[in-house]
Amino acid sequence: MNSIVTAVSSNGEYAFTKPNRGSVTLLEGLGVEGDVHAGVTVRHRSRVAQDPTQPNLRQVHLIHEELFAELRRAGFEVGPGDLGENVTTSGIDLLGLPSGTLLRLGDDAVVEVTGLRNPCLQIDLFREGLLKHLVGRADDGTVVRRAGIMGVVRAGGAVRPGDPVRAELPAGPHRPLERV
Repeated sequence: MNSIVTAVSSNGEYAFTKPNRGSVTLLEGLGVEGDVHAGVTVRHRSRVAQDPTQPNLRQVHLIHEELFAELRRAGFEVGPGDLGENVTTSGIDLLGLPSGTLLRLGDDAVVEVTGLRNPCLQIDLFREGLLKHLVGRADDGTVVRRAGIMGVVRAGGAVRPGDPVRAELPAGPHRPLERV
């Protein structure tokens, strides 16, 4: 299956959802141009409150479109941008990628995968009961996060729906994604 970008989203204001766009521009070392979460240091409100000098490992949020189909089967209407992601993909197992994977989006943009999004309680304010479908426990008791991955921009460029997504795995041994 070909891996592609199915939607791109950004928002210049703090809001849970992000409107879909015809394209977004990724800026090296910053994130999505015009997005409230772009910057060298953390932009997420709770992290800024803890330590505003922390590096921003959450410049770009990516979610796999296949998750929306699973959520619809569970009774939740969720689509691209609704969970605050910047890039929605199809045909690539984002959650299964190791830390440090380079995602080439379109012709020029490169995002380095830094970790898993840690879903927060705002998800239940968006759709009551949704959080338990995005965070759970595996049989061994470990926490399973399914709300997408985060990354930093290593090379800038325009990203549009229909653009190819190509993953370049880092040299082994691979480290599984952790919460960032």
